[in-house]
Amino acid sequence: CADGKRMWFQFKMLIVLLAVTTIGVFLTASNTGWIELKMSGSCWCEKCFSEENVFLNQHLNRSIEPFLSATTSLTEDEYDWWRHLQSNRHNFSYFKETIDKLFKIISPTPVLEKPKTEGCRTCAVVGNSVNLKGSHYGPLIDFQDIVIRINRGPTKGFEEDVGARTTHRVMYPESGSILDNSTHLVMVLNPAFMKYVHQKWLGKKGKYPSTGFMTLISALHICDEVHAFGFGADSNGSWSHYWQPMKSKKFKTGPHPGKQEYAAIDKLADENTIYFYKGN
Repeated sequence: CADGKRMWFQFKMLIVLLAVTTIGVFLTASNTGWIELKMSGSCWCEKCFSEENVFLNQHLNRSIEPFLSATTSLTEDEYDWWRHLQSNRHNFSYFKETIDKLFKIISPTPVLEKPKTEGCRTCAVVGNSVNLKGSHYGPLIDFQDIVIRINRGPTKGFEEDVGARTTHRVMYPESGSILDNSTHLVMVLNPAFMKYVHQKWLGKKGKYPSTGFMTLISALHICDEVHAFGFGADSNGSWSHYWQPMKSKKFKTGPHPGKQEYAAIDKLADENTIYFYKGN
């Protein structure tokens, strides 16, 4: 019947919304120690963000929420920017209707684990660069409160270099992976946040930011101390992934502005805003 077809189409739209928007998935099975995703402003880490971080303060806008919630106020202009990244032709009203249905399925409020040290939430953002091979960063990555991995980045067989723990995985559908049964929280990145990263941090370079770079910037919003691994090319200029054999030395970053992203990460490291581990 017509109503049945409409319901099925709307259900598919929910899947598309989850798919074409970057999503973060919390993989830990424990249900203890949850808090709302809201920074207190106090930091007891060895390295904290401050007024001395000039590059950070020129670009960071904490008023933009990294993740969608039931109370997120998305403008039509922000929606239109996001919509033109894919073949979505639905109007803003349909989007809002879909969002309402989405938050009847997933948590209406993003949440994170409590930090191990009071007032200091440390995060490891693990990219997929081949420069992780032979790095022996695994123990350092696993030591952080939150370990965020990107797209398909595997751990099995690579634990010595990339660690074994995963608390969040951020994915585009094209680069996603099948998640195991320990997954119990889905968070959807705010389209307004994607636009902000592209325009403010990258100066509109490239078609849109890479998953890894958006994840790193989101970490600046939700973490007190950020450790970045597996970004950029290796010492030979290769942009391959650590788990794949190198098919071509000419492999580039596609629609993503790899050079601009790396320069921004390097600048954050130069100002001691983040810890940046460049590997091999």
